[in-house]
Amino acid sequence: MLSRRTLAGAVLLAFAFATPASAQNTVKIGTVLSVTGPAAFLGEPEEKTIKMYTDKINAEGGIKGKKIELVSYDDGGDANKARTFATRLVEEDKVVAVLGGSTTGTTLAMIPVFEEAKIPFISFGGAIEIVEPVRKFVYKTPHTDKMACQKIFEDMRLRKITKIGIISSTDGFGKSMREQCLKVAKEGGVEFVADETHGPRDADVTPQLTKIKNTPGLQGLVHTGFGQHGAVVTRNVRQIGLQVPFYQNHGVASKSYIELSGEAANGVRLPAAALLLAEKLADNDPQKPVVVAYKQVYEKTANQPVSTFGGHAYDGFFILIEAMKRANSLDPQKINAEIEKTKGFIGTAGIVNMSPTDHLGLDLTAFKMLEIRNGDWVEVKAGS
Repeated sequence: MLSRRTLAGAVLLAFAFATPASAQNTVKIGTVLSVTGPAAFLGEPEEKTIKMYTDKINAEGGIKGKKIELVSYDDGGDANKARTFATRLVEEDKVVAVLGGSTTGTTLAMIPVFEEAKIPFISFGGAIEIVEPVRKFVYKTPHTDKMACQKIFEDMRLRKITKIGIISSTDGFGKSMREQCLKVAKEGGVEFVADETHGPRDADVTPQLTKIKNTPGLQGLVHTGFGQHGAVVTRNVRQIGLQVPFYQNHGVASKSYIELSGEAANGVRLPAAALLLAEKLADNDPQKPVVVAYKQVYEKTANQPVSTFGGHAYDGFFILIEAMKRANSLDPQKINAEIEKTKGFIGTAGIVNMSPTDHLGLDLTAFKMLEIRNGDWVEVKAGS
């Protein structure tokens, strides 16, 4: 049997992280990411980023002396698998917080699990419905699809483009962004004169694009959707000779999109995070030291170009870590309260200021309007 003195000593040692699990020397953080499957271009850099910085923090002594233990699952882009893994993280793994949901679909499948368990969940999905309406334990790091529509329409309006077509993927993000674009079209000063959809695995969308091309008065085109099918649409746009200005979205913001699209990507515009510009940012830009450091560390460690998707993971990871330090506790609800208080966090997506009514913490100024030229990103002035 332990003496009273021994027990008292154990209590004092555990004081910094006073929870039922505090006798352990690790803190469990869960991840559910699409590391394989059709959304692997999202999940792979996210996983590499989180593991890379977990190793760094652990090598430096952990969080308040406790090493991070990642409990990671690969949902392969399948929403049903994501929900199963979410339940496992709560019921079996007993994690204190979760990072992930590479896509909108997998995120939405997991939200009810973490809300019921009262465990903070920081998503990397794009759709606005992840954080609107606000849920007490759910956050996200990427700019929303609504913001993407607003940024695109701002640029179009200044270029005097008012009659536009939209082609949308039927995946969760593609559908959500289409809905948001339709909602804000009037205030954005544009009118949709063509509206087509495609499946997320379609290898050719020229029939839909041909219908759009033949629409009288067409002045511009927007695609909603992410990843590889973004490249399919881009190549098809050029193949049919559609010459109007073409806008993608932040769901394709990686060099792999440019590589898959080839020469067809030249001239495409999209709103994206400052991370893609990194060294090109002005020296007095507060994001420059953060994005340059992350870019250099990631590219050296992962041996591949940085993407905004890994950046979403960087932001979510460090928002969580800083909240855990402030909370000085492994109680998920105390951690959650500190996440919600995040102010002035300089990340790859922008400067984050959260509140009880805003679980994203970014505004439209966090978006840059980029154009692809000769295989690289170039910032353009709105309307130029």
